[in-house]
Amino acid sequence: MDIITDPHALQTRAFEWRCAGMKTALVPTMGYFHEGHLALMDHGRTNSDKLMVSLFVNPTQFGPSEDLDSYPRDAERDAQLARDAGVDALFMPAPESMFATDHGTWVEVPGLAAGLCGATRPTHFRGVATVVAKLLVLAMPTMAIFGEKDFQQLSVIRRMVRDLMLPTTVVGRPIVREPDGLAKSSRNAYLTSGERRQAPALFKGLVLAHNMVMGGEQDVDVLKKYVISYYTENLPDGELDYLEFVDPESLALLTRVNAPCRVAVAMRLGKARLIDNLCIDPSDRLVSEK
Repeated sequence: MDIITDPHALQTRAFEWRCAGMKTALVPTMGYFHEGHLALMDHGRTNSDKLMVSLFVNPTQFGPSEDLDSYPRDAERDAQLARDAGVDALFMPAPESMFATDHGTWVEVPGLAAGLCGATRPTHFRGVATVVAKLLVLAMPTMAIFGEKDFQQLSVIRRMVRDLMLPTTVVGRPIVREPDGLAKSSRNAYLTSGERRQAPALFKGLVLAHNMVMGGEQDVDVLKKYVISYYTENLPDGELDYLEFVDPESLALLTRVNAPCRVAVAMRLGKARLIDNLCIDPSDRLVSEK
């Protein structure tokens, strides 16, 4: 495995692979790898000739009071995990090599980035879209692979790639969970033992919403009332940021669930900000009733 720190060196290597007719995959990450990252790498390795992984804690997607300085890092461990996963090139640039001191060009995706996480993190997706655009220009991958846990991020990136006509296919992969249902996340490392015991309730609340829809409930206000009540009882130390039912394409807020949707949640639990989402398709109930 090659460890590359210079952006232009990555661009040169990727260009050589593409000129040789190779299918390439990129998995963009901020590091501190867990099984979710490794699942993305596995998909890339089995569906491409060359696999690239970027490890970059992007300062431009953190707000002024967020956890940039404390975000978990272990580059040596990550490099070994990437090597074991069959990664061909691990890109680990310094912040100054990706963002010059006079950097002034940004990529923004209005609409999709405005709600959900964007409502309380107004510059977050501008930073995400800009750094991913840079990575796609440098790596020129046939496919770029992202997890569905950050569903809004995945939607923003898909729209950006479509609108800018970038020659990359964006692939979303299912959320990888702990045995108790908690979505794998680098920020889970922030949880105390007591918070960790409460954390699985985040996903269980989404399952409750799913089961209510399967039982015939469509009113979003009713669904939210029951899920929030569940969270109040089972996540007493949590502070709810949002719980919303959205259109899976436009991310528009829904008032009724009468077509496939995503229920998305964000909650602060101690030092951690946890997010999760679940696909709900009410037509599944019709199939099961036949």
